[in-house]
Amino acid sequence: MRLDREPRAIVLVLDSVGVGQMPDAAAYGDEGSNTIANTALAVGGLSLPNLQAMGLGSIIDILGVGPVSKPKASWGRNHEASPGKDTTTGHWEMMGLHLNRPFPTYPHGFPEDVMSEFKRVTGLGWLGNRPASGTEIIQELGDEHVSTGKPIVYTSADSVFQIATHERVVPVERLYEICAAVREILHGDHAVARVIARPFVGPDSDGRYVRTHRRRDFAVAPFEPTVLDRLAEAGILTYGVGKIGEIFAWQNVCESPHVTDNMDGFSKLVERVASEESGFVFCNLVDFDMIWGHRNDAEGYARGLEAVDSRIPELLDVMIEGDLLVITADHGCDPTTPSTDHSREYTPLLAYSKGVDRGVDLGTRETFADIGETVLDFYGIAGRCGRGTSFLAEVVSA
Repeated sequence: MRLDREPRAIVLVLDSVGVGQMPDAAAYGDEGSNTIANTALAVGGLSLPNLQAMGLGSIIDILGVGPVSKPKASWGRNHEASPGKDTTTGHWEMMGLHLNRPFPTYPHGFPEDVMSEFKRVTGLGWLGNRPASGTEIIQELGDEHVSTGKPIVYTSADSVFQIATHERVVPVERLYEICAAVREILHGDHAVARVIARPFVGPDSDGRYVRTHRRRDFAVAPFEPTVLDRLAEAGILTYGVGKIGEIFAWQNVCESPHVTDNMDGFSKLVERVASEESGFVFCNLVDFDMIWGHRNDAEGYARGLEAVDSRIPELLDVMIEGDLLVITADHGCDPTTPSTDHSREYTPLLAYSKGVDRGVDLGTRETFADIGETVLDFYGIAGRCGRGTSFLAEVVSA
């Protein structure tokens, strides 16, 4: 056990692992969504002994993951105060930034003025320009892209401008340059949450094109100070893992190493928590959303949950006494519903203070921002964002 650093706060985001529809889910077309419970039902039950011991089964009924008599962590669920159900909105609200209106979406593709600007700044034409599954549109348009060199442009129900190119046709660094240029023109009414580079390769032995892990997100910059900014003002570094740096446009994120999958991300999280440098650690594990949720792969989602659960003891072992771990999500993405898009759901809340092996019911939090306010409270600077309510005292005095 390391004792040569100050205790740290850790937030682990299980991307899209929602725990049931919010009251306004119908307005988003998400009635009946319950990512983790429906996944459990679809596969005949989940085995998550470590998250179960922390209190996951006390948040919601999950087949195979019942409540325990004495959870070792505090438990609850988070209500999203901002409109929307996307990655950026969820992470920003966690860190104290509420949106008054959702980011723009494009159910009919991007308008002519946007695509004219795309051509001007890139010097390229395009294929597609419509909502689509990323894995499907590269099969449909991949051959034409390879023969013409025109990027494949598409969107989804989320606020994203996605650009897919073959790594042999458009070198990945050039794709990143294109996405950065497009990010610059998407502002005002067209300030989409993220421009996403989607490199792919192939065809493989089955004749299919395959996306690679060299994806990169170019997020709109936060328009107000976040918890990360307040931490920086107090001299506290934020260490990201996965796409955290990109989500916050690298504002006061000192590092955020790329990860190839959930297991790589978890290894990098454990490595950072075990390190001697003090500071806040903020990790996103994206495969639940990107690989399984959007592809309606309930079996893969279930196995992914069990794989992460199996490694929770590694994380707890490298924590030192006084460390605070918060496990949550940013939205839902129920793999059992007809939709392949995100779902408007509550998110789980598990909060564990190393050295306090018992928990309390934290209830339904009014905003994801309670997480960020708790992080500020942990570092002795509560109230610096003022958009949430800390639950730190309840966790450490359980």
